[in-house]
Amino acid sequence: QVQFVESGGGLVQPGGSLRLSCTVPGLDLSRSKIAWFRQAPGKERTGVSCISGRDGTPYYAESVKGRFTISKDNAKKTVYLQMNSMKPEDPAVYYCAAPFFACAEVVTTSAISEYDYWGQGTQVTVSS
Repeated sequence: QVQFVESGGGLVQPGGSLRLSCTVPGLDLSRSKIAWFRQAPGKERTGVSCISGRDGTPYYAESVKGRFTISKDNAKKTVYLQMNSMKPEDPAVYYCAAPFFACAEVVTTSAISEYDYWGQGTQVTVSS
């Protein structure tokens, strides 16, 4: 069982910024891809961003390109999601995951597998 420690969610104004953190003590991030998904009430869980293990290549869903930045610190076993220019469509519970599918599939098709490992989620609210 993979454990995730997520933090950084909260309330932000439209146009504001927020940074999410996901620490995964049991994984070697140089070998494991990590993704961020989000799920708004009444909607399906969608892939937001993903970072590859070996070379740290970032992947983004079209809806967040240019606004969100994913990064990681392998030594700290932590993945970050910097969210800028927050929009009204961004509020959701954001989940950190170790996905089964490739990063490209995660962000383009929101592919989810029964073999994925998930964090508990952190709430992000955008409101003035």
